Amino acid sequence: MRCWWNGALPAPGIRTIRDMRSVLAAPSCRVTDPLYYMYRDLARLEADRRWLTDHRLRYDITVIPPRDLCGEHVKTKGHYHPDNAAGTGYPELYEVLDGTAQFLLQSRPLDDVILVHADTGARVIIPPGYGHITINPSPGVTLVLANLVSTAFESEYGEYESRHGAAYYVMRDGRIIKNRHYPAMPPVRRYTVVRGEGAAGRTSTGPIYSLIGNRGALAFLNEPEKYPDVFTGLLKG
Repeated sequence: MRCWWNGALPAPGIRTIRDMRSVLAAPSCRVTDPLYYMYRDLARLEADRRWLTDHRLRYDITVIPPRDLCGEHVKTKGHYHPDNAAGTGYPELYEVLDGTAQFLLQSRPLDDVILVHADTGARVIIPPGYGHITINPSPGVTLVLANLVSTAFESEYGEYESRHGAAYYVMRDGRIIKNRHYPAMPPVRRYTVVRGEGAAGRTSTGPIYSLIGNRGALAFLNEPEKYPDVFTGLLKG
């Protein structure tokens, strides 16, 4: 982990099996804690922290060790982002620092579900109006993710909790099982993000941390309505 962060680390937030039972395919699953770790509001330099604060942004790292959740891949809890003042949902920018990630996205109207595959070095943009979970599909490699996101909102977990997870469960044996607590759903679309390419097909190089200080590159995180082209590649599938 520390090879991806050369500054001081705060105590992480920790997700336990108790936190996750409501969103699991097997809610009675018994595994040892913790399931994953969340390092929030990081900055290597005080100048970086001031810039992030002034621009209502936050840089985080999430560490997800490989786990078997009673037949399901280990995953994050899942949430939606609310709309901003202009009526457009807040997006989020991820980077896979190590390992392989799958992002299971679902639109609020439940008319689109996307399983995004991303290897080390890939960037993934969560588009406005999509809830998402992150999955570590590896049996033996810890997944390390960085993200940049607006600080102007609180994530909304309620629908994932009330519906017992995302619309589909991604199982370790390769099956993708529909969650019975959802209505009829479209089939899962698959999308692979290539390293060196943004989720919208834009060329992007270097770690997302290097974007700190570049307002033009990150303005879409607070004002997504002004940058619709950022999201078109992923949404076209």
